[in-house]
Order: sequence, then C-alpha cells, then structure tokens
Amino acid sequence: MKRIIMLAASLALAAPLYAQNVATVNGKAITQESVDQFVKLLISQGQGATDTPQLREQVKEELINRQVMVQAAEQAGIAKDPTVAIQLELSRQGIMVQALMADYVKKNPVTEATAKAEYDKLKKAEDGKFEYNVRHILVDDEKVANDMQAKLKAKSAKFEDLAKQSKDTGSAEKGGDLGWAPNTNYVEPFAKAVAATKKGQLASAPVQSQYGWHVIEVIDIRPIEFPPFEQVRPQLEEMMKQTALTTFQAELRGKATIKLN
Repeated sequence: MKRIIMLAASLALAAPLYAQNVATVNGKAITQESVDQFVKLLISQGQGATDTPQLREQVKEELINRQVMVQAAEQAGIAKDPTVAIQLELSRQGIMVQALMADYVKKNPVTEATAKAEYDKLKKAEDGKFEYNVRHILVDDEKVANDMQAKLKAKSAKFEDLAKQSKDTGSAEKGGDLGWAPNTNYVEPFAKAVAATKKGQLASAPVQSQYGWHVIEVIDIRPIEFPPFEQVRPQLEEMMKQTALTTFQAELRGKATIKLN
C-alpha cells in the first residue's frame, strides 16, 4: 500500500514535465514557458493586456502561426538573403541595446532625493527671471517695419490691424500675440529687444532676425513661477533618466577601442 502511494505521488510530480509543451509544429515543440514569457511581455508593455485564458489561447495560436511561418521561411532559405540577414542582425542588436539600457536604469534608478535635488537646482536657476507677454509683426522690409513703428507710436493705427500683414501667420491671426514665454525662447536680437522694453511699450525700434524685421510690443511682464515638484516630477525623472543613459553610452564608447578605416 505504501509503495502504491509513493508511486502515485511520483506520477503527480512528474505530470508537469509531460505538460510543458502546449503544442508541436512538425515536431518542433512550443513550450509552456514560451507562452508564459510571451504573456508576461504583452502585460509589461502596458497595452491593457491581462493574464486570462483567452489571452493565453491567443498567444498559443500566435506562437503556432509563427512557428509554421518560420519553418516555411527556413525551408525557403530566406535567412540566407543578405537583406534579411542584416535585418535579423540589426533586430538582435536593437533588442540587446534596449535590454542593456533597461538593466542600467534598473540598477541606477532616479530616486526622489536625486530628482528633488535636480528640481531645486533648476528652480534656483530661474530665480529673479521674468517671462513676457509679447506681440510682434514680422515683415520683410525695414522701411515697412519703420512705417508701422511710426504709426503705432503716433497711435494712428492699431497693432492688431497691422499684425494682419505679418509674415508670421500663426500669430497674425491673434493680433501678433505670441503668448507668455521667457525672452530666452526667442532668437537673440528679438530676445534682447524684449528684455530692454518696459511693460506696455513698443521696443525702441524694429529689430532684424534671420526671419525678417520685427515690430515688437511687450504687453505684460511677470516673474517666472516655477511649478511644484510633484507636478513636474514625472517629466523631470524622465529627463534625468535619458541624460544618465546618454552619459552611460558615452562612457562605454569612451572605453572602447575604435579604429576608423
């Protein structure tokens, strides 16, 4: 009796070994592990997939279809085609690089402390700076710009009316309004003119940039309000992660022996 119980137990333990293959295609096994890994991959990609019997059945069918097609490709000698060969190699390299980067990020995570320190650094850099609500009119000719400037100073024309002639069609539809931004957002001659102009006034004269001649008015000025840490934390952490990956890649390249032919 004891021997029968032990035999039954050993069969129960061995049963999973015989259940590891979910299908075979022309003798080629499709394992349960392959299904598990495929399901795990789909879920990790964050496309709303959940581990359900229906998903597992779909994955099994997909793996069967792929195996059928791969075997047909191998029989046809597709892998020997130079174009296919390089595509396979580039795909392999791409997967390896992505895995390396993911491993680096996992081992060198951006912590709340490091993110907060970077936030404080960026916030301090913005202290004492201003942003400007600016409108402009962009034209090709200096004389036209000067004529517009004179009309605006004499108040014989409205800015929004003259702005309809602006080459900058996007702002022209809004009376030349460019919205709020720090002056550093603009090209150098434009930025300098904005910084030198008081609230509610025209710039002293039209300025030229690579785009043409600008007639500029500063509508309003306000100190830059830095957003709260929690509001920008996701973007900040992503920026820091990308910076770290770029540095990591540069370090690896710097250590490599590279000879250009």
